Amino acid sequence: MRYFTRTWLLGLVVTVLLAPVEVGGQTSSAYWRAPADNVIMPQARSAWRPRPAAVRFTGVIADVIIREQVATTTLDIKLHNPGNVRQEAELLVPVPDGAVVRGFDFEGSAKEPTAVLLPKDEARKTYDNIVARVKDPALLEFIGFNLVRSSVFPVEANSTQTIRLTYENVLTAEGDRVDYFLPRSESVDYAAPWEINLTIESKRAISTVYSPSHRLEVPVHKETKVTARLAKGSGQDPGPFRLSYLLQKNGVTATLFAYPDPKFKGGYFLMLAGLPPKPAHKGDGPVIRREVTLVIDRSGSMAGEKLEQTKAAARQVIAGLDVGEAFNLIMYNEGVDMFSSVPLIKNPGTEKAAFQWIDSITARGGTNIHDALVEALRLKPGKGMLPIVLFMTDGLPTIGQTSEVAIRSVATDGNKAGKRIFTFGVGVDVNTPLLTAISHASRGFSTFVLPKEDVEVKVARVFNALSGPILADASFETVDKKGKHQPGRVTDVLPRQLPDLFQGDQLVLLGRYLGEEPLGLKFRGNYQGKEKEFTFTFDLDNATTRNSFVPRLWASRKIAVLVDQIRQAGADLTFSTDIARIANDPRFTELVDEIVRLSTEFGILTEYTAFLAREGTDLSRQVAIMHEARDNFINRAVKVRSGWGSVSQSVNNDHLGNQQQLNPRNVFYDDDMNQVDNNSVQQMGDRAFYRRGGRWVDSRVANKQETTAPARVVEFGSDEYGDLALELVEDGRQGAISMEGDTLLEVNGEEILIRND
Repeated sequence: MRYFTRTWLLGLVVTVLLAPVEVGGQTSSAYWRAPADNVIMPQARSAWRPRPAAVRFTGVIADVIIREQVATTTLDIKLHNPGNVRQEAELLVPVPDGAVVRGFDFEGSAKEPTAVLLPKDEARKTYDNIVARVKDPALLEFIGFNLVRSSVFPVEANSTQTIRLTYENVLTAEGDRVDYFLPRSESVDYAAPWEINLTIESKRAISTVYSPSHRLEVPVHKETKVTARLAKGSGQDPGPFRLSYLLQKNGVTATLFAYPDPKFKGGYFLMLAGLPPKPAHKGDGPVIRREVTLVIDRSGSMAGEKLEQTKAAARQVIAGLDVGEAFNLIMYNEGVDMFSSVPLIKNPGTEKAAFQWIDSITARGGTNIHDALVEALRLKPGKGMLPIVLFMTDGLPTIGQTSEVAIRSVATDGNKAGKRIFTFGVGVDVNTPLLTAISHASRGFSTFVLPKEDVEVKVARVFNALSGPILADASFETVDKKGKHQPGRVTDVLPRQLPDLFQGDQLVLLGRYLGEEPLGLKFRGNYQGKEKEFTFTFDLDNATTRNSFVPRLWASRKIAVLVDQIRQAGADLTFSTDIARIANDPRFTELVDEIVRLSTEFGILTEYTAFLAREGTDLSRQVAIMHEARDNFINRAVKVRSGWGSVSQSVNNDHLGNQQQLNPRNVFYDDDMNQVDNNSVQQMGDRAFYRRGGRWVDSRVANKQETTAPARVVEFGSDEYGDLALELVEDGRQGAISMEGDTLLEVNGEEILIRND
């Protein structure tokens, strides 16, 4: 069978062989050799030739050091031989363009383990032979990258062999942003464990570090050095590892990722903004000082451990305030009691008095959320203070005004001072849509403390994240080259209200842009105590479909906004006629329809739309799909206001609405707060595929009302297959034909069936 015999495609691939050459050299008189019995690519979805005693790939530890835009990547690749005899393994490792191999080593009998970049003609023969023998399209996902090839011998019987590969490459930069990329499969079937550790060193200060693909932990962020690693649980997430970091300029630093979409003569954008690693301070305290009001539920249901943990949390918050910052305390049951008629500046005397007052709190009575919220928002904050309310409750409103709509209006109409409200639902007997609405209306967010979780820990985590306010009351507008307001350049910007930025924060702003001329964004706000403006001009010439994470992250946040509107519509329902009224409301139908459309197009599932991935769901039957989706939203989002199911919905939607990294397996929590994922939907590049009848089907084909025969059938390994691969690789979409089994996709409006048997 012929396989990519055309030189234009084979030239994309470079291989590394065992040959007596100088490590790090670009070419050598290397020799061609046939593949070993075990062919392994750690970054692909599968190891080929599976058999009981085959050598298996078990994991990778990647250590990345970036110094002044030069990345040194060291991969420790672990292979395991479960058989009773020693074996040889063939190792294939995709690396970025321009990579230079600096080291290759393993524990084996080879005299001089080496790595060399073969010239095109030798690479062509090697690549042809490997792919023709393994007959697996998984390799196609990496045809746009160089390929390191090596034979590993021996892998001893019943043992594990570690191979260390080190390569360097110069990273691409755009303005003040530097990008790092590590090729890995996007397939949801990929489950190999990876550990990635990074160190970034720079002569210029580093503003922020961001990954759109994987969750990061950043234990160290000094001015010119950052260490980061994959967050716990993110090591098995599929997809290439992407990382960008911003070099500090004056004040706020920003960059733009753009994805073009000709459907609306513009595209999608993601703006990333970072803060100085060392914010300016005056004296001993922060420039923007906080005024924190703690509102403590002391109703009867709080008795015992919950109240003791809440009291400990209150002490910790007051102790954690900086010099010159202020506080107040409110406790409530059926009535409301205030520690002070005005907020107090923290000092040893006020702190001691507050602790004594906290110690006196006991639990009894009902829950008057309305009046407690009114009192928390009534008092005018001190001059120059950032007013923050930490509002805790463990139950539903039972005393006084209990209407969900009325309580919600307090946070919108009664918050004249613009206080930030951070709500804490303790336990599951809380009205989660209400707490979410209160916080979202005020640049805050909600946190839920589940049974057996520690209230003190959850409150402390939020409070610590609110340390060192840098930018408050921020807003933005689009401007032209002269800095004048230019309306109509962006739409559907999320979040709708810019959050306050605290020390260590970053802003991820998503939206759609119109036109192709440079995009100007002007930000205003209280920056470290002074009103200041920051203007950025972004060139859209670098918009590319390779930034496929941008529209998908935007769609995730958009879905969350629409879901929240549906949940809020369920407030104060008392009769079945109310539910029927909502179900028949054209506005409700419009919301559900848009959620289903976005979920289908981008392959984003929620607990309400997970049925779209079901094998028996016909995406072309729009009426049936809308009916099932409508029922799911009515029975869950509208009706369920408290309990485990309500908490899980709030947690899911908060994650969706604040999403900064892709969620390729569509993980969410079910009604029992168990994680659920899905492998019947594949997010591949900027396309979504659904598993139907043993094949993968492009969402743009699957939801068509009329089923027609594909315009073309392309066989695996044919010249036509190679032509199509080249066409797709230009846009970073080659993964669309790398999936296991047949694939039905749309390319330039034409339906094509790929036979990957």
